[in-house]
Amino acid sequence: MNTRSKFHLMARAGYGARGIVFLLVAGLALFSSLGGGKADTRGALDAILQQPFGRIWIGLIGLGLAGFVIWRLAQSLANADGQDDDMKGYAIRAALFGSAVTYAGLAVTSFTMALQMSGGGGSGGEQGLAAWVMAQPFGRYLAGLIGLGFVIGGVVTALKGIKRSFGRYLELDAEKNTPAVLISIYGLVARGAVFGIIGVFFLYAAFTVDPEQAGGMADALAWVHALPFGGVIYAVVALGLAAFGLYNFVEARYRRIKTPEVGDVTRHLPLGRFS
Repeated sequence: MNTRSKFHLMARAGYGARGIVFLLVAGLALFSSLGGGKADTRGALDAILQQPFGRIWIGLIGLGLAGFVIWRLAQSLANADGQDDDMKGYAIRAALFGSAVTYAGLAVTSFTMALQMSGGGGSGGEQGLAAWVMAQPFGRYLAGLIGLGFVIGGVVTALKGIKRSFGRYLELDAEKNTPAVLISIYGLVARGAVFGIIGVFFLYAAFTVDPEQAGGMADALAWVHALPFGGVIYAVVALGLAAFGLYNFVEARYRRIKTPEVGDVTRHLPLGRFS
């Protein structure tokens, strides 16, 4: 197997691993007794750990997530998707780099759990992140910026589904109402809604200067459940997260994967223009 084939396999395995995690998050949301944990990524890993050969499965998912991180770095640093050299392109790549950091943390958590080391507690780490950010100079404003980033990311993710722009990166006709396309739209809109709610939590935490007001995926779902007709809305959003998991399998199958060439990273970094 040549380097290009290995890179493609690694990226596709990464999408598959992320899909498994989100399907388990949706399962935890719909059936709270599953795994006895909260409906977030950490809870999903805990649920896997309790299954037969759980440590082996957790380790394999960690490897898949590590591959996903490398692919995200290729997208952000080496511009593997060919984003335009403008503010929009740089913003997309910055978001992809943030995704790489997030899933790097989840991959590390997977490996520590597989090795029976302490994986830490908490839900998704959002309250801990908020507490750390607010302890820094101008931390309140940084938390506000993170919240704004989540809100913008949520809107962009939802629009990506509604406008079917995800088809740009797939060997799939996104204009046809095939099951794969409809599931992808549903999943992206649901994921965007959860992102937006998490962003509002961060903004409120910044406003009140109280990091405990920040929340993650489980807190966002709990807030939805408390709304009028919340049970129905909650089920719709939880099923949407399952659809997002399936969307990752669609990407694993149909995503256009470009292997970065040597020198792509430095050539595509914005600072490289001024060196």
